[in-house]
Amino acid sequence: MSEELVPLASSSHGRVSGKSWKAQKSATFRTQCSAGHRSNFEERMKKTTKANAAKKLETELKTEKNAEKQRRREITFERKNAAEERRRLEEDKAKMGARKTARLRRKAGRTKKIHG
Repeated sequence: MSEELVPLASSSHGRVSGKSWKAQKSATFRTQCSAGHRSNFEERMKKTTKANAAKKLETELKTEKNAEKQRRREITFERKNAAEERRRLEEDKAKMGARKTARLRRKAGRTKKIHG
């Protein structure tokens, strides 16, 4: 029978355990840790830079969209005000025309009572 020697597990400090049946321990992988902490710093920074660029683009697009919406709103408001002003001027013009005709009727001696 050939005897095979079982190598003893050495620790990180160079000490040798006297318990040959115990396996060498390795560093614990922290599974309870978040995924961000498991990756290295450069990867996290690349990811953050990408996210910031996407967020910046999104805010620029939102700003443009809101500016366009505000511009349309102002145009509509101006058109509405112009239409209201035209309507008001037409009413005043019609009112003035009615007053002038009533004045001419009175001058001519015709009133509503006589000629409706």
